[in-house]
Amino acid sequence: MAGGNNVSASTVRRWSLEVIALLAARTPRLDRALRRIARKGGVVVLLDGTLVRTRRRTGEENRPNYSGKHKAHGLLFLALTDERGNLVWISAAKPGRSSEITTARHNKITAHLREAGLGALADLGFVGLDDDPDNPVIVTGRKATRGKPLTAAQKEANKLVSRERAANEHGLADLKNWRILTKVRMNAKHATQLLRALLVLTNAEVSR
Repeated sequence: MAGGNNVSASTVRRWSLEVIALLAARTPRLDRALRRIARKGGVVVLLDGTLVRTRRRTGEENRPNYSGKHKAHGLLFLALTDERGNLVWISAAKPGRSSEITTARHNKITAHLREAGLGALADLGFVGLDDDPDNPVIVTGRKATRGKPLTAAQKEANKLVSRERAANEHGLADLKNWRILTKVRMNAKHATQLLRALLVLTNAEVSR
């Protein structure tokens, strides 16, 4: 691109970063995204976390990016989709070793859901996130414990939650199909801008 337009490579890189920043700025904040779903008559969103793998680098600075769960280096993102699997919000990047439930608490997801009057379906990684068991807004499956296996009804309930959450997996797959994500080798701030820019492009592509 630089040679074809008779400009320097650094200029093209600067333009690329500016375009990414402009696209990322179009993604809605969490509270606005939830209110928009509520205005359209939605009652539930789908919550999940995903690890975007990064190029492994040596040194202490990269150690927090190692995820013991995935056995790989990467950055953790939380994503919300509507019931059809359309991405509506993505969190800022966290080091790969971060837990999904801690990241959700940092983003105050339960408080935003209650404010918008919505509920959320999530996987077993978010068990215990909701701090109000009498009026929960986060619905997850049930975990078996030592000496206390799940009942047939609980297993069926887990299958139902997993079935309803399938659309979320499709939404994240659409986002992670971008080839540029196989080359992520940047800090969390730049990765956040990149993912949010790709969210805008993904939604534009899906709605065509």
